[in-house]
Amino acid sequence: MKMKYSKTFLFLLCHLLATLSLTAERLPNIIHIVADDLGWKDVGFNGATDIRTPNIDALAAGGAKLDKFYVQPMCTPTRAALMTGRYPFRYGLQTAVIPSVSDYGLDTSEWLMPQCLKEAGYKTAIIGKWHLGHADKKYWPKQRGFDYQYGAMIGELDYFTHEEHGVLDWYRNNEPVREEGYTTQLIGEDAVRYINEADPDQPFYMYLAFNAPHTPYQAPQEYIDRYPDIADPTRRIYAGMVTCLDDEIGRVVSALEKKGLRDNTLIIFHSDNGGTKNAMFAGVMADMSKVTIPCDNGPLRDGKAALFEGGTRVCALANWPGHIEPGTVEELIHAVDLYPTLATLAGASTAKCKPLDGKNVWETISTGAPSPRTSFVYNIEPFRAALREGDMKLIWRTTLPASVDLYNIAEDPSEENNLAEEYPDLVTAMQREINTLAREAAKPLFLVDQFKLVMTNMNGEPVLPIDEGFGDPEELPAPAAH
Repeated sequence: MKMKYSKTFLFLLCHLLATLSLTAERLPNIIHIVADDLGWKDVGFNGATDIRTPNIDALAAGGAKLDKFYVQPMCTPTRAALMTGRYPFRYGLQTAVIPSVSDYGLDTSEWLMPQCLKEAGYKTAIIGKWHLGHADKKYWPKQRGFDYQYGAMIGELDYFTHEEHGVLDWYRNNEPVREEGYTTQLIGEDAVRYINEADPDQPFYMYLAFNAPHTPYQAPQEYIDRYPDIADPTRRIYAGMVTCLDDEIGRVVSALEKKGLRDNTLIIFHSDNGGTKNAMFAGVMADMSKVTIPCDNGPLRDGKAALFEGGTRVCALANWPGHIEPGTVEELIHAVDLYPTLATLAGASTAKCKPLDGKNVWETISTGAPSPRTSFVYNIEPFRAALREGDMKLIWRTTLPASVDLYNIAEDPSEENNLAEEYPDLVTAMQREINTLAREAAKPLFLVDQFKLVMTNMNGEPVLPIDEGFGDPEELPAPAAH
């Protein structure tokens, strides 16, 4: 039997199919670039004068400089927040990083960004650093939604040997790779290759996670030689590392242009946390106690691992020609917001996600519209926490002697004037909110793991084999490195 359709129905059907086709054609490629331990002021668009970053600066000039972009104070927690759209205290990754000797990872019940985008028709790739679980393959990127993987699984490695303490940490699609080259350049080269081989008819999501400029401070000599006017040798090497990172980002942009994909590619760039300011958090592959830490967070207080602004507010930008108005966005954005924002742009469903903490901030990024976010959680840990409500920020340290800091960040971004005694009612209300969140928090897997290591140490001596420390340096004793 032949079915009969009205002209109106056929018109609507054709219109729907055409709309769906147009939507598919317009889905943007997404390249999410994450630097590692980059100082807030170590890029030109935030005022660096001794380090040259022309490619990053060009992206910032042609797009949105995200002036109040926040992350977690350390590597693993930030990367977890990006992948889940949820604060890491909800699944136990709020404290420190995953040590190379540990076997835990990002909860496999979390529905990650690449899984979400893949269901929407995207090809997905991670090129660079993972650091969300390495001891069991169930935690590896290829098992978590990425079609393609290249780079390191853990947090710190030699830039030339690709090893940590003599153990290779360099993989392609789950298989170890022995090759020569400087990791920053290898990562950039692989990203260019991926773009060149991309199907222009299928959108891709590339998580491009450089390990630069994390310790150990190493750079090709040609890059170090570009900075003869920098007197401090570590700052000179660091400057070379940042410029090499910038060059590779420039290569990625050029590859997009040559492929004809630049106008349909959203590029997001930011650091995973603030620049390191204390040797305790600089890594384990070199003795940093006698080295001048080279990172510059400008006017922001402290750095990596701290709940102060220097540890959590990072240099950031977004660029998509014709879709993002050039300028500076002063509105609040947190790392957890990228998941729902990118999912919305990709037409992807978040129905499989656990309740998201992130908000869709696309209008804020693209036009500078007021952010839907007026508050956020810096972190919730058993020994410290921090919360932002409007312009007010509370830092509560519960280790004895306990202390409370309250700052008006809009008026005092350097956190010099503690207002806690002036606003006792506000302090009480914010502490109450922190306590409520703490009751919902999962136990920090790092602390559970370290306790097990202490209890099972064959010599009966406490051992804390960690990669990058935990807590603020003024709160806790310096842990032993491994």
